[in-house]
Amino acid sequence: MRPQVLFPLFASVTSLPGVGPRFGKLIERLAGPHVADLLWHRPSGVIDRRFRPKIAEAPAGAVATLTVVVDAHIRPYNPRAPYRVRCRDETGYLHLVYFHVKGDYLERLLPVGATRVVSGKIEHFNNEIQITHPDHVVDLEAAKSLPEVEPIYPLTEGLPLRTLQRAITAALGRVPSLMEWCEPTLRAQRQWPSWNDAVRALHAPKTEADLLPDNVARQRLAYDELLANQLAVALLRAHTRRLPGRSLRAPGLLREKATAALPYQLTHSQRQALAEIAGDMMAPQRMLRLLQGDVGSGKTVVALMAMLDAVEAGTQAVLMAPTEILARQHHATLAALAAPAGVEVALLTGREKGRARTALLAGLAEGSVKIMVGTHALIEPEVVFRDLGLAVIDEQHRFGVEQRAALSAKGKGVDILAMTATPIPRTLMLAAYGDMEHSRLTEKPAGRKPVTTRALPLERLDEVVAAIDRALAGGARVYWVCPLVEDSEQTDLAAATERCDYLRERFGPRVGLVHGRMKGAEKDRVMAQFGEGEIALLVATTVIEVGVDVPEATVMVIEHAERFGLAQLHQLRGRIGRGDKPSACLLVYAQPLGETAKQRLAILRETEDGFRIAEEDLRLRGAGEVLGTRQSGLPEFKLADLAVHADLLAIARDDARLVLHRDAELTGERGRALRVLLYLFERDAAARYLRSG
Repeated sequence: MRPQVLFPLFASVTSLPGVGPRFGKLIERLAGPHVADLLWHRPSGVIDRRFRPKIAEAPAGAVATLTVVVDAHIRPYNPRAPYRVRCRDETGYLHLVYFHVKGDYLERLLPVGATRVVSGKIEHFNNEIQITHPDHVVDLEAAKSLPEVEPIYPLTEGLPLRTLQRAITAALGRVPSLMEWCEPTLRAQRQWPSWNDAVRALHAPKTEADLLPDNVARQRLAYDELLANQLAVALLRAHTRRLPGRSLRAPGLLREKATAALPYQLTHSQRQALAEIAGDMMAPQRMLRLLQGDVGSGKTVVALMAMLDAVEAGTQAVLMAPTEILARQHHATLAALAAPAGVEVALLTGREKGRARTALLAGLAEGSVKIMVGTHALIEPEVVFRDLGLAVIDEQHRFGVEQRAALSAKGKGVDILAMTATPIPRTLMLAAYGDMEHSRLTEKPAGRKPVTTRALPLERLDEVVAAIDRALAGGARVYWVCPLVEDSEQTDLAAATERCDYLRERFGPRVGLVHGRMKGAEKDRVMAQFGEGEIALLVATTVIEVGVDVPEATVMVIEHAERFGLAQLHQLRGRIGRGDKPSACLLVYAQPLGETAKQRLAILRETEDGFRIAEEDLRLRGAGEVLGTRQSGLPEFKLADLAVHADLLAIARDDARLVLHRDAELTGERGRALRVLLYLFERDAAARYLRSG
């Protein structure tokens, strides 16, 4: 249960004065549904109202606060024209300009002859000095409490700054006094304020420097958020360890047969990862391991060897992939690799229907199906295993914790091996996957050729098309990836369709198109045509980013490469260079290139090391962008910036482990404060792993 002391912060934003249903919806979209969400909505700038010139000295573009006498009201003849209020001081006139004025509101606010203090942005227009819709108009008494420096916030359309500022001020009025959860030595060493003072200071910046991530109030709050995250991760880990597991021991005979049939040797890191996985599977606790490896580093082979061990130990194994394309591809790869060991691999997606599906499910339930590959269809209630021992989850970050749990609930003490081809920076590993052990595949399989990467401006598109012409004449297969358009599948699709039409005019029916809005079967059909060479040039949106394997594809064009993140460009490039022929990736960009985009393309030309690229991506873009937080399962931080606060994350991790070592149920004085912290940052799920107390 959420502690009572936090109830005021978890009331709806509409419970704040002046926030009705209309503004409530907008605030919810911008910051979140609760009062607490407004506390985490950080200012993006400051307005300094300390500049108080005379009218004649007020420069255009400056925010100024002026003391004036109201001289006259000039009403418009045309309702569309502005309403003007002329004011004066001893140096000249100032016009206050208002649009869409209703009733006598301005006559009451600015009676002729009255002295008023007005503040806003100065404009010079037609030889007149004016302020359009001043931020403040008050009498001399109220001017004493006018804020000298005012925070400004990110907004959404239809939400006035003044309304948001008032809502945040009201939210700050509800901040309760909370027990201190921060370790005293750390707080003293860093000279951090208390939590209450830090929240208030966050919303009362005096200068631009107060907005920076290394400001002490922001540091304190970032640490609190990271500590809540690491405590939640540590609790989840402890909970997983407490769940009964079982020891799966296999002599490794099936694995030896499959390895002997491989046309290449396993790499050093593949052998090391297999040893780590086998050790975990033999241990009496459940395995929860993340296998990280660049595209083409041989994760699937490692997964298969682990699955064969599970089968040899008398249990079943399953691999769950995020898309049907990927599931079918894994099935084809695994079936070929497992055949020399005499093990069949079955496939279950939403497309298997009728008798075939019934037979598959029956085989799983009675145990004759040993290895199953599938999509989300695997976690449906009618899918029952006789004895599931190992679950492999591919592209781990595309699945939530709930789906991971649903799959492991299909058996008793199921070992989990998660895989990702998205190299994750170490900092993000701690934040997102601290509950898992990690194995990394760092080499490419033998025989793979490096990919040559070049960057060209859009103006040289003719040269790119000519190069494609030569590649196709030499029997190559080519990907053409179309630009990513901000959050709009519709526009992405239009861009891809347009480019496809242009290339078809040049190259005829050998050009195919694949995009996210196609039905699964249609996508698979086009991909199969590309794999078989019927289509030689495939125009695509980013649907090809994950897992599509066509070894004959040796050229990739990425149009508007400046619109993609580094990690995503690296993922796309990983679709080529999968055979033994030299490959080339052409990054086509629009000029002028921003500084970050320049660095991004330079790094990509320099290296194919996914882990280095991931670290650089974090440095260039910040954690919220890396992997695309929404679909990555990464925690979304509102106060912490992992590119800046990485040291705080490491401290929070050590602190969380030490706390749980000393007080596993958080029942001591600091433990009780930390329970409140978990609920404050909405880590309620982790708090449920604690016994009530």
